Formats: sequence, structure tokens, C-alpha cells
Amino acid sequence: MSTLRVEYHGPQSGGTAVKRRRPEGSRRRPRRLPLRLLRWAVLAVVLAIVPFFLLIRGGVFAYQQWGLGPWASLAVSAAATALLLVFYAWALGRRLGAGKGLKWLMTRGAAALAVAYVAYSVVYVGSANVKSEEVRTEYAALHPLLRLAASAVILADQSAVITDASRTPDFYRRMGLSPNESSLHFRQDDGFVHALDLRTVGRPEWRNRAVELTFRALGFNTLRHVGTADHLHVSVRSPG
Repeated sequence: MSTLRVEYHGPQSGGTAVKRRRPEGSRRRPRRLPLRLLRWAVLAVVLAIVPFFLLIRGGVFAYQQWGLGPWASLAVSAAATALLLVFYAWALGRRLGAGKGLKWLMTRGAAALAVAYVAYSVVYVGSANVKSEEVRTEYAALHPLLRLAASAVILADQSAVITDASRTPDFYRRMGLSPNESSLHFRQDDGFVHALDLRTVGRPEWRNRAVELTFRALGFNTLRHVGTADHLHVSVRSPG
């Protein structure tokens, strides 16, 4: 008769325990998490910026290249931005598995948000973002697209201050300067002022530079110069 012998190499028998190797995927997952979070953060920033860019840069393009009036250009870009936000809401609702009722609410809410922001931007500017109440009163005389851009910049940079908007020949005389008849601070043929000045004194230079580059990216002309004081001059070019 044969004897069956089973050997067990375990901790108690002096055998060597075999270490179980972790799956390759589980080791890589912690390393991938920060990269994934970074990608999502970058995507969120891009998705947030695109509507503002479409709204303002699109309006400037329609005004300068298509020759539409100030309000017509703003209406075109606002409609395009509203459609983009509706698409955002629809895509988000689909990803979340929302029902038809919730999708309907989200898409119409997105369109209403675009309209409300445009209306707010062209009408209101906070007292903390203007040099004086006189400048705040002049805000309504600015070109609508310039108001829209100024509002977006103020939203990103709460310390931004508009120092000048509409001017008259008397303004230059009071400052001891000769009136510049070609100044875009005067009302133009379309009835709007096409320039504003932003404060640069007492602010970090990197922030001044960021504001200047933002206005340029949105299609506006900028000029950093010293007149009565160091400031950033921003203007919108007329069609043609």
C-alpha cells in the first residue's frame, strides 16, 4: 500500500510565505488621480471661459467685420452664447441621466442666465469699480460691447477701476490740455463713447498686464500711456 504525503510550506512549518503582488492597475490608480483632477480642472476653466469669449469677441467681430450696429452685434453674440449654454445644460443633463422635465428646466435656465448677464453688464457697474459717481454716470454712454468687456474683466478682477469714460472739450481745458477732437472718449457717429481708461497705479504690474492682454484677446485696442496719470486706455474700433 502506498502512502500519500502532502507537504505544506506555511509560516508554522518553516516554509517561505509567498507575497501576493498587487494588480498593476491598482498601483497606477493613485498616480493617475492627480492628473485626472488636473485635466478636469483645466476643462472646467476652458468651458467657463468659452461663453465669455464667444459673447464679447463674437460681438466685436460682428460689429467690425459684418458692419452690424452696436446693439445688433450684441444681440447676435448673445444669441450664440445662449445656444452654447443651452448645449452645456443639455449635455450635463444627459450625463446625469436627468429626465425630460429637468432637462427642459436646465436648458431654459441656461438661456435665461445668458440674457440676464448681458442685461446686467450693459446697465450696471459697481461704485467700487469706478473712480467717481461722475464716471459711473458716464458708463451708460459707453459702447455696449465695451461695457460688456469691462464687466467681464471686473468679474475676474474685482480691484479693477474705470477712471474715465465719456469726455468733453471742457474736460481737457480743465486739465490744461488741448482738446483732442479725434479722441474716442467723445461720442462717435453711432452715439456711443468708444474708449475708457483703467487705473494702473497702485496695482501689481502682472495684473495690469493680464488685463491688457485680456482686452486684446477680446478684440479691443489697448494703449498704456501717461496723460494726466499712468493708465490703460481701451477702445473699440469702428467698422471699416
